[in-house]
Amino acid sequence: MIRFGPAGIPLSCKGRTLRDGISDVHHLGLTAMEVQFIKVNPLTRVVLDEEVGRGARELPLTLAVEAGNPESKAPSTPAALAAPLKKRDSLTTLTWSLAKDYPDLELTKVLARALDVDLTLHAPYYVDFFGSQESRERSLRQIQWASALADGLGARLTVTHLGFYGGGDRGDSVHELTEITRGLSNWLKEYTRGGVRLGIEPSGHPDVFGSREEILELAHQVKGIVPVLNLPHLAARDRALAEQPEALRTLVEEFVQASGGELYVNFSGVELYGPGEFRLTPIKRGNLKFDPLADLLADRDYDVTVISSSPLLEHDAMYMKLLYERALARRWVKRHPPTPPPVPAGKRAPAPPARKVAAKRPGGAAPRPGHPSRSSHPPAKPKGPNVRSHRR
Repeated sequence: MIRFGPAGIPLSCKGRTLRDGISDVHHLGLTAMEVQFIKVNPLTRVVLDEEVGRGARELPLTLAVEAGNPESKAPSTPAALAAPLKKRDSLTTLTWSLAKDYPDLELTKVLARALDVDLTLHAPYYVDFFGSQESRERSLRQIQWASALADGLGARLTVTHLGFYGGGDRGDSVHELTEITRGLSNWLKEYTRGGVRLGIEPSGHPDVFGSREEILELAHQVKGIVPVLNLPHLAARDRALAEQPEALRTLVEEFVQASGGELYVNFSGVELYGPGEFRLTPIKRGNLKFDPLADLLADRDYDVTVISSSPLLEHDAMYMKLLYERALARRWVKRHPPTPPPVPAGKRAPAPPARKVAAKRPGGAAPRPGHPSRSSHPPAKPKGPNVRSHRR
């Protein structure tokens, strides 16, 4: 199955709630949406008296992501969020414009499944595991909190990148990021019971983790990781647009194999400048074209999700869907050429009509159809003074 959708609420959506966006995606004929959890506003406080004895996820107008002993630095678990709260327990909540509490998330999940809109969620973009201990813990918590919201929404994937390399050897940074990713993947497996997986996307800048080789190797090293095929980022990083059929086919097959038989694609136009990407653009204005990928996906035998990260969001998602449907139609016509109708028994097939060829005149070319030859015109009347003398 192949799905197309935007990275965020459609621009044409009149309402700005998440459920409004999902409904608009469905009405536009799209079947996927990458929810954007960009800004994090955590608040850690002591449990209130009226909240004692209730589960953290049962609290109204509260998105609780951590609960328990305030001295514990371990990440929260579903059991801790479901356990009755005690006095002096610590409670960490999030303020998010797209949901107010867990019952709100549940309603959104029910709507998305009823409309067959596949949800994924993108974690906050600011990630730094090598700046300081505080920034590392904050980056870990942000990915975990995003995954908790993804679990509440019924999303199957939390997409993130892993930030800058450390100041030392690059190989040491890659090894350390691999261990961090393994810990996040194990936490996700326990917290969501395997319902949400961690998607790692490449980066368009050479100073940030995420080359083609690093993403694929990370997916092979850590179980449960989904490598995200972000073609604009890879095109900017490798300075290669990957529009040749063989090169593009090899790239797609590598990501499909590393992800276990599925493909998650982010696509948009891109403008290149300097060592990395300059900006993402609408598809028709960028250097990267979707047509070669559409031709390749028309021959696929695996599940594909294509997310439009273009500034035009749903418009380019629908445009990519149109290009894919055209490629699919060309493929069908090529494999099923039209055949002549069968001839009844005892009858000969009608011979093709004979082509009429005009006979050539002696010593000259054949006259064109519809144009008389010169010999068919009557002789011209004499002109000049001889006419007058003849009449006299």
